[in-house]
Amino acid sequence: MDRLTLRLSPDLIRRFDAAAAGQGGRSRLLRRLMEGAAQASLPAPTEALPAPHSGKLTLRLGEADLRLLEAEAAARGLSRTQWSVALIRRRIHDRPQFSRPETLALIEVRRELRRIGVNVNQIARALNTAVMEGAVLDVEVKQLGAFQTEIAAWVDALGEAFEGNLAYWGPAP
Repeated sequence: MDRLTLRLSPDLIRRFDAAAAGQGGRSRLLRRLMEGAAQASLPAPTEALPAPHSGKLTLRLGEADLRLLEAEAAARGLSRTQWSVALIRRRIHDRPQFSRPETLALIEVRRELRRIGVNVNQIARALNTAVMEGAVLDVEVKQLGAFQTEIAAWVDALGEAFEGNLAYWGPAP
């Protein structure tokens, strides 16, 4: 059987208890009111109820575990729910899970790599269309080497970011 939990003001719960006292108590009155509301809004027989898009998982943790969870989540810039969902998704889907700041940083890395790629294409096009003499050619080749080094550094950094993310969300050592 499912359970429904509500937060009510003390005044409202006092008035509801007074009304429910003569009708078998809170639970019985709530069930009767809910059944009446559900009957009044039944869909047409040919109309199917929509399937739920998500489910809810409730965890009960001791105070010490809850403090540790909140500290871990805060360290990653996540709420405890976001942190828990990321942990579960990592284990279920075996993919990295990034926080908003990490996602923004990866977008910036992609932007930088694209910028570098455009520069490399421009240099390559210039080298293919122009006949350059010694010193000018040497400068262009040096620039290509610098871009190659920069690209390699960004690719290594991305690899480290993914490895670190997978290690963080993976099983504890």
